[in-house]
Amino acid sequence: MDKRASQRRGWLWSVAGMGWHAIKVITVSGIAVALLLAGLVYVTIQETPEVDRLQTVRAVQPSVILAADGSELTTLRNVQREWLPLEKISPHVIHALIDTEDRRFYEHRGFDIRRTLSAALHTANGETQGGSTITQQLVRNLHPEEIGRARTVSRKLREIITAVRIEQRYSKDQILETYLNTVPFLYNAFGIEMAARTYFARPATELGPVEAATLVGMLKGTHYYNPVVNPERAKARRNVVLAQMVRGGHLAQADVDRLGAEPLQLRFQRQAEPTGSATHFTEYVRKWLVDWADRNHHDLGADGLVIQTTLDPKLQAVAAQAVERQAKVLQAVADVEWSQPSGKLLSKTPGAYEKLQGKVVPFRHFWTERTDLLDAFLRETPEFRRAVAAEGEAAVLKRLKRDPDFINRLQQAKTRLEAGFVALDPGSGEVRAWVGSRDFQRDQYDHVAQAERQPGSTFKPFVYGAALEAGLAPERMYADGPVEIRLGDGRVWRPGDMGGASGRMMSLRDGLVYSKNTITAQVMQDVGVKDIVDLAQAAGVRRSKLDAVPSLALGTSPVTLLEMAASYGTIARGGLYQEPIFVRRISDRNGRVLAEFSRAPVRVISEHTAVELIDMMRGVISRGTGTAMKTQFKVSADIAGKTGTTQNNTDGWFMLMHPTLVMGAWVGFNDARVTMRSDYWGQGGHNALLLVGDFFREAMQAGMLDAKASFPRPERPPVMVSAPLPYGMDAQGEIISADSQRAAAPPPATTMAGIVVRRYAGGGVWIGDSQAAAQADSMAPAKTDDELSGVMTGMGRDPVSGARMAARSAVDYGDRQPVSSAGASGGGDTDFGSDTDSIR
Repeated sequence: MDKRASQRRGWLWSVAGMGWHAIKVITVSGIAVALLLAGLVYVTIQETPEVDRLQTVRAVQPSVILAADGSELTTLRNVQREWLPLEKISPHVIHALIDTEDRRFYEHRGFDIRRTLSAALHTANGETQGGSTITQQLVRNLHPEEIGRARTVSRKLREIITAVRIEQRYSKDQILETYLNTVPFLYNAFGIEMAARTYFARPATELGPVEAATLVGMLKGTHYYNPVVNPERAKARRNVVLAQMVRGGHLAQADVDRLGAEPLQLRFQRQAEPTGSATHFTEYVRKWLVDWADRNHHDLGADGLVIQTTLDPKLQAVAAQAVERQAKVLQAVADVEWSQPSGKLLSKTPGAYEKLQGKVVPFRHFWTERTDLLDAFLRETPEFRRAVAAEGEAAVLKRLKRDPDFINRLQQAKTRLEAGFVALDPGSGEVRAWVGSRDFQRDQYDHVAQAERQPGSTFKPFVYGAALEAGLAPERMYADGPVEIRLGDGRVWRPGDMGGASGRMMSLRDGLVYSKNTITAQVMQDVGVKDIVDLAQAAGVRRSKLDAVPSLALGTSPVTLLEMAASYGTIARGGLYQEPIFVRRISDRNGRVLAEFSRAPVRVISEHTAVELIDMMRGVISRGTGTAMKTQFKVSADIAGKTGTTQNNTDGWFMLMHPTLVMGAWVGFNDARVTMRSDYWGQGGHNALLLVGDFFREAMQAGMLDAKASFPRPERPPVMVSAPLPYGMDAQGEIISADSQRAAAPPPATTMAGIVVRRYAGGGVWIGDSQAAAQADSMAPAKTDDELSGVMTGMGRDPVSGARMAARSAVDYGDRQPVSSAGASGGGDTDFGSDTDSIR
């Protein structure tokens, strides 16, 4: 008996020991699990994002770009969003959201255990449901990288902890407002306001129950319930939301029965980013700002920066209108000229082309004759490149040519004339107007700062500027005849002019005025290519590469229009280079200035050379290749400029300087294989000049420019003019006696400060520099005192200026005076024998 009792006690102790051991194991395990969970929670808390992000998002404000007068040009947004306070959001949206997504939103503290368990139960039974509260959804929207959407315990734990922390710091209305203003709705529309505009073309304040239910219904899966792509799914989901609104007590069942039968009634329209009128300009500024913001740790889409630019809205509007008007006219010229088999010039007035434009097939002859070019264009299309590997070249070409719509789109794109225009203040370097193409929506390629094209004869002022810097006088004489320049590789370069050589002597000044390639090439030889490159780069051509070859003098190295405007600004500023400025200052949202961008100018050309060069380019306008500014546009201001045309009429340029504004325009086709047809309309003096002339005339008439402003005049030494003598003089400067007709030698020359004055018996006077004096007899007839007086008086200059003008006028062109014609990189831009024509 005792033995049995002893055995029983031993068994009980054994069981108790085992139980106690189990308790210890369970206790230790529990403690370990608890510690593990605590550690996991601790680590998770460390990994959860800061809830300050909510305040930051609520403070998000896009940066704004302003014009010089403070008017808004565009805003810089990271996303398409417009923040609305909760009280301005339709109550139907709020009711639909809470009734569908989080019925106990105002009861829980960020995490709803009942909703989570219910969702888990339904999911286990095969009916997937979401258990996240609105606050948890907000956490995922605000922290997509830190929280993510992976189905893991750690992610869910991070989401819950962050939601609870948000609820502790912010009110329910703040959370709801932030959610509705940040939730994505596809098509780059963020927040309920942009969603309302995108899908229903109305503000969020005006959304009714049907629209509200449609948008809230998308939140379960924006792509799956996209009403644009999947209208039936979206309608079914909308009706589910309407039913939930009945359960929430915000709609009657009868209303739901009626509304559920209605169609979606979408008015879908994607919200375009506001870009204002100066789209190429604002895009250029935006790209520059991105780099500035990165370097200075700013968020352009959120920090609410205020960027004040230099653009003048009034001048910008005038520029846009000028480009639109004149480019339309030139498009008519190109359409008609290339429609005809004959290459004969039809008219020198654009009205004739505008009348014919609707009666012809644009570029018909061009495409008929250039089938090889059409094939080349086709091979460059994405459609050809995608298909050529599988189908073969011949088959793809054949198939594409059978598609008339495709061919028509390609031909229209290739034959659309394009243009660029820019204007800047030479005193400050500030950009005032910027038109990068005829239509930004159609062509985002910027012909001001992005496109690099050959400048043709607009590059020549750098050649002549280098000559003046080297000490060559404007009256230095050159022979206008055939020029041959032997290159380093043994080849011979023979620059010529469109109208050929006159065979006469011509001054350096007139070589620029009439844009003579033969003269320019000789000046280049005297100066050296390196000095020309150095001056051009110093003046403003600082981004584009300039090839140091002889043909550079005629403008064969591509540059941008902005670089040319900056360079001409240097000349207009008296030789001081000022980098173009397009942003004046950047301020924060409270008005505190963060940065200003005015720069001190740097002298790169002597003032004497700049003043002389301006005076030479006055002659381009008064009697050279830019006379249309006076004859056509009736401009009477003190202006100087230069025309330019490249080989085969590929590019037309015109640069104009006024004391308060420097302007430039380029005209051509995006593809250089398409050009203007006739030499007349292909010249910069007949195409690009129209844009600048139109702009300048309108700006002057509107009082936007100072008509009385003037450039400095070159200083000239005094001139001595003799009284008339009782003798005559023949065309060669020989003295003729009234009685004997006996020739006599001219008297000795009188030299003053480089100016040579030679008096002839009978009142004849010849004026020139010391080099020209030796060739006077063979160069030109002398001027009488009355003629000299007329020249000086007509130019309105002081006696010194008159002396040099008289010297220039001594060059005899006979009955064939040089007329307006644009420069060409290979063909010159002076034409002899044609009358000037009025241009519109």
